[in-house]
Amino acid sequence: MDRQNLTLLTDLYELTMMQGYFKNKSQNETVIFDAFFRNNPFGGGYSIMAGLEQLIKYIKELHFDEEDIDYLRSVGIFDEDFLEYLRDFKFSGDIYSIPEGTIIFPREPLVKVIAPIMEAQLIETAILNIINHQSLIATKSARICYAAEGDGIMEFGLRRAQGPDAGTYGARAAVIGGCIGTSNVLCGQLFDVPVKGTHAHSWIMSFPDEYTAFKTYAKLYPSACILLVDTYDTLGSGVPNAIRVFKEMKEEGIDLSFYGIRLDSGDLAYLSKQARKMLDDAGFTDAVISASNDLDEYLISSLKTQGAAITSWGVGTNLITAKDNPSFGGVYKLSAIMDDNGTFVPKIKLSENTEKITNPGNKKIYRVYDKASGKIKADLICLENETFTDDKQLLLFDPQEPWKKTLLPASSYTLREIMVPIFKKGECVYTSPKTMDIRSYCLEEQNTLWEETRRLFNPHQVHVDLSRRLYDTKMRLLDQMGNLDMTDVEN
Repeated sequence: MDRQNLTLLTDLYELTMMQGYFKNKSQNETVIFDAFFRNNPFGGGYSIMAGLEQLIKYIKELHFDEEDIDYLRSVGIFDEDFLEYLRDFKFSGDIYSIPEGTIIFPREPLVKVIAPIMEAQLIETAILNIINHQSLIATKSARICYAAEGDGIMEFGLRRAQGPDAGTYGARAAVIGGCIGTSNVLCGQLFDVPVKGTHAHSWIMSFPDEYTAFKTYAKLYPSACILLVDTYDTLGSGVPNAIRVFKEMKEEGIDLSFYGIRLDSGDLAYLSKQARKMLDDAGFTDAVISASNDLDEYLISSLKTQGAAITSWGVGTNLITAKDNPSFGGVYKLSAIMDDNGTFVPKIKLSENTEKITNPGNKKIYRVYDKASGKIKADLICLENETFTDDKQLLLFDPQEPWKKTLLPASSYTLREIMVPIFKKGECVYTSPKTMDIRSYCLEEQNTLWEETRRLFNPHQVHVDLSRRLYDTKMRLLDQMGNLDMTDVEN
């Protein structure tokens, strides 16, 4: 994790293609690549954009060290003139992106790269690696926090993450998605997010008895005294010993400003309800009951339905690994090439799978909101030189089934462009907000979703539409690729 230069964090074929362009192109032509994804993970109705801060850092530090060049020489497939070119390599293009914490939907560009083709090709793998991972974890976190209905969710999956990077950047993404903090101290240090935690069963087992362990811990941390009560017998000894310690601390005049118990095993619904009654009967109605034990959004939702008396949740493995959907599926596709006149010529990728046919050209995205509610109605992908204003009627149509149309009356909706410039001519023009500020923005963003889109099962899918000009451009390219000349065909 301490390696600053991640230039070789790429697939070999990016470099072999670079050498191919270097050898065979008369000029390093400017192109446009779009990074996007095709389906929301977890069967959900939305996703969360994350990872831009690390992407910016990667681009800023992009260069080939002498040891990088020596290694590439040792591979035996790169010529000296190409390796010499790499010595002075730096990114010189433009990058546009949807900001972190923003709600995102399938098929719309998350990151747009406008750069000489060799530069744009090299950075593909790292862009996808960074954005795919953090967007996946941020999305999982948002779902878990939604299921908790306002209760605090703490991320503590570091020991189960796929390595230090995944554990640390994943924890950051989890906080962006809505977690109130993380157990990962390195994440706390790097990104200035709250770190939280209690103690392990080993703490209890290392003392002569449970009561002594609780008492010792409470005296050490009276302002963060959450006692793990399931080491031996949750209701028979754990909760009673915790209550005994709380009473003694109160009698000694020690203010327990944040205190309670944690459950890590057993029937969490039953145990929490019984523990709540015991704590309330003892006068500790403000004591927190937190829970862990392989939680995810589905189990939390179920426990809520069962009336579990839990108000704080610790989520580890299933969050940090996105266990039920371990990859985001983002892709990076060429959408335009600049010709000799400085005009971008749109390009399209065909496929027998309709969802894999790309949207061509230089594009931007308008988010369309219902003016009365502030909720998202649709996203509209259009060509860069198109302009839409909310003082005119707006016709939206499904690009897969274009006969399905919606006409929005003028002034019944509002518009917002959601892509912003990040790099211009190789220089960063964007300042990343602090992680906790991104979290606040992300919570506001989630409130622009209809409840039908946020629900965990069978959510409503938000429409991502194309402008008429972009749709016609796409159809024209499809006809051309199919060798169909439609010029003189009657409609």
